[in-house]
Amino acid sequence: MLQLEERAGTRVDGPILDVEKLHSAKLETRPFDYLIVSDFIRPAWQDRLIADFPSLTKSGSFPLSTVSMGADFSQLIDEMNGAGFRRALEEKFSLSLDGRPTMFTVRGHCRSADGKIHTDTESKIITVLLYMNPRWANQGGRLRLLNSGTNIDDVATEVPPTIGTLLVFRRSDRSFHGHNPFKGERKVIQMNWVTEQKFVDREAKRHRLSALIKRLRFA
Repeated sequence: MLQLEERAGTRVDGPILDVEKLHSAKLETRPFDYLIVSDFIRPAWQDRLIADFPSLTKSGSFPLSTVSMGADFSQLIDEMNGAGFRRALEEKFSLSLDGRPTMFTVRGHCRSADGKIHTDTESKIITVLLYMNPRWANQGGRLRLLNSGTNIDDVATEVPPTIGTLLVFRRSDRSFHGHNPFKGERKVIQMNWVTEQKFVDREAKRHRLSALIKRLRFA
């Protein structure tokens, strides 16, 4: 990877996301609609964004409104929330996301109990996962897209959570996914297009309530 220190006026310019790779990616339709893109974050940005990922000390998902973001990470979110990314996904999945709200959360740590098989809630239309880890040698924590909802080893494909790996899938009653147990640091950005704004607001309210309960518990 390129050296990214800003010295002698050197800086990283240009877009972070390689949207052209998304245009050329193959949409898989079995067991449900999904696509995977490697190095979706351009290599020149990868080390920089690993360093700029929000500092999270606890497990769980955190809305962006609850974390501190640096300039580079904010640019990444802006590009993911931009029209170019949305249009590319609309073309791939043959749907319209115009007017649909987006919801972002970040995760920095995984619990051994995480990764149970699920499909995502019906309020979600498209799920985007962008992984932010420098390397991944562990066999746990690799997201598996599954052929059924009862067997974690009935695998259609497995996705290592390495920096710049993009997974996008259409939520359905058969979009089963999960992973084998892993405990430790596992960084990922989750983005969803959802059916209504009330689901975004509900998620933010739920997190605020959870954070308040935790503060009272340990006060």
